[in-house]
Amino acid sequence: MASQHATFQWDDPLLLEQQLSDDERAVRDAARDYCQGRLAPRILEAFRHEQTDPAIFREMGELGLLGPTIPEAYGGAGLNYVSYGLIAREVERVDSGYRSMMSVQSSLVMVPIHAFGTEATKQKYLPRLASGQWIGCFGLTEPNHGSDPGSMITRAKKVAGGYELSGAKMWISNSPIADVFVVWAKDDEGAIRGFVLEKGFKGLSAPAIHGKVGLRASITGEIVLDRVFCPEENAFPEVRGLKGPFTCLNSARYGIAWGALGAAEDCFARARQYVLDRNQFGRPLAANQLIQKKLA
Repeated sequence: MASQHATFQWDDPLLLEQQLSDDERAVRDAARDYCQGRLAPRILEAFRHEQTDPAIFREMGELGLLGPTIPEAYGGAGLNYVSYGLIAREVERVDSGYRSMMSVQSSLVMVPIHAFGTEATKQKYLPRLASGQWIGCFGLTEPNHGSDPGSMITRAKKVAGGYELSGAKMWISNSPIADVFVVWAKDDEGAIRGFVLEKGFKGLSAPAIHGKVGLRASITGEIVLDRVFCPEENAFPEVRGLKGPFTCLNSARYGIAWGALGAAEDCFARARQYVLDRNQFGRPLAANQLIQKKLA
């Protein structure tokens, strides 16, 4: 009697391939070709020397890999979230830092602008972010308020024509090379609100943080706000409280989960290939039962 169980596949144990649509496979294949052909050859030197190549954003933008769930009307690809996950999986198969760069742009910058920004704000920023012409960052974490963002002390004081922002954000991916800053601050009533700032705004600086142990190919820095003026039209008009930043973080964490899968798959594939190729005492390491147990 034939078995009713699917044949185990070491490189697809969850049988994910069978569950994807043709369009999703096409997105996955395009992302894989780019990541293996363009990102993989750069990562060793980038990691060693803690270097971030801004051209990567433009390359990803040309392929529709930035903000893939954003509607086409705003420059995105209008893809579903499975496709977004597949992209993150392929990027992190090469490096977690590269996936971080992509996730920040796609989820933490483009998602809030699309979800909470005015129509004019969407039209101004999203197409340039989707193309990689502009690089974005997301400012929530502060030097003394990481896991507790509700206690942030960055303030947005109401002034004529907009808001004056003062404070600091810490451990901000992309900030030293960013053109667009989505920053969260408390207004005069103590409500957390989102603001879109631009590189060159008076009082805005983003010094880099060097000497990281991980994610070295993804540049990280601070955001320092010294009475930075934000025009009224650049403030998210309706959203209040942690709903705003948490909406972005939920999207980013979805991509992070897929990315972690890609990193784990790559680690397993490399370990498997090594024990097949490495010979000791006249046979591959993979012939030893203890090695087989570890991989199983």
